[in-house]
Amino acid sequence: MAKILIIDDEETIRSTLSEILEYEGYEVEVAVDGKDGLDRIIAESHDVILCDIKMPKMDGMEVLAKAIEAKPSSQIIMISGHGTIDTAMEATRVGAYDFIQKPPDLNRVLVSIRNAIDKVGLVKETQKLKQKVTRTTAIVGSSPLITRINEQIERVAPTEARVLITGGNGTGKELVARWLHEKSKRNQAPFVEVNCAAIPSELIESELFGHEKGSFTGAYKSRAGKFEQANGGTLFLDEIGDMSLSAQAKVLRALQENKITRIGSDKSVTVDVRIVAATNKDLLSEIENGNFREDLYHRLSVILIHVPSLKDRKSDIPELVKHFLKNITEEQGMPIPTVSAKALEELQKQNWSGNIRQLRNVVERLVIMCGSKINEQDIHDYVSPPDKRPTNSSPVAIYERFEKFQEFKDFMEKEFIKFHLEKNNWNISRTAEVLDIQRSHLYNKIKEYGITKE
Repeated sequence: MAKILIIDDEETIRSTLSEILEYEGYEVEVAVDGKDGLDRIIAESHDVILCDIKMPKMDGMEVLAKAIEAKPSSQIIMISGHGTIDTAMEATRVGAYDFIQKPPDLNRVLVSIRNAIDKVGLVKETQKLKQKVTRTTAIVGSSPLITRINEQIERVAPTEARVLITGGNGTGKELVARWLHEKSKRNQAPFVEVNCAAIPSELIESELFGHEKGSFTGAYKSRAGKFEQANGGTLFLDEIGDMSLSAQAKVLRALQENKITRIGSDKSVTVDVRIVAATNKDLLSEIENGNFREDLYHRLSVILIHVPSLKDRKSDIPELVKHFLKNITEEQGMPIPTVSAKALEELQKQNWSGNIRQLRNVVERLVIMCGSKINEQDIHDYVSPPDKRPTNSSPVAIYERFEKFQEFKDFMEKEFIKFHLEKNNWNISRTAEVLDIQRSHLYNKIKEYGITKE
């Protein structure tokens, strides 16, 4: 429901507009003068504000200017019985959405409000999209290793030095590359990423350097490559250790000459890009095995930044969990759950072979599966490998799993029955006899708890 604020010192205008807008289904709030109106604008959020111009305590034009500064997403419609073309133009210049003369034509008011609300929706949607596209996630953590990486980024980013980022899969190499760009003098120009491992070797050269129409089968039109797209900005060559030797030779030439040549063309194109590369491979071993050019390695590795695995920075896990909880619950539209201290301890004990990427996926799983509270047992149930999970012989783990006595009672009764069924090879008569209950009662319990033979 859209929220509308009416600021007018005339009681009849306030009551008439308020009654009509509430009938139309809007949530309406009123203010009796400019100062009252501005106080309400600052204190709350409104989709549309209807504001008179001539008012005591504070002029409507002053309210308009301060409201735009305080709540730029609100759309303001000015209303005046002393309106002139000059006044309307001045209000529009300052930032008013529309200008309506008194006595207001109600149809005109309703149409203007609907259009203003549509604009509010578009503005909010645009802001969300911009945040998704442009937001660079913070490098979360305060361990010595992460502190050192942040210091390296601060020192290296403003320079034009090429950077080679090393580290395992999922450690956050791309994030380091993005912050190198974000803090560089090129941050207003493009950041272009190429995943060298994801592009077939026969297509990598076309992807990097572009091609001319008809240069190969399927080249229906000319296309600029990543080097040209990143001109003036940063080109991030991710997993460069997987690039073919042929493409490596052309990249080396481009770095030496600052020029590239499209496939199918004999003309050179001058490019100005900063190269940041990343790999999960040991490039020195790849050089010894003949899989990577040594001269290209030395061109790329002016600055070396190693991103540690999560197992080497487990002290950062609580901070990372808090960060991921906030992001994931915002995306899912869910409340942020609480995480017990023991749950965090259990997370720090895990073997994070997939590093930060794995941790984020685990946090998302816990948010979806565990509700408002994540405890130690949840980590055992949804994170720990099956062979590492505590058995039912651990009473503390079972006690912490339940808050309601009936839930605990049902769980134990189910496990008790299941244990004896398995012990007696699912012989119902024998199990009922051992448990000293009627066979029909045992059947009912099996059905109630959904116990099945595994």
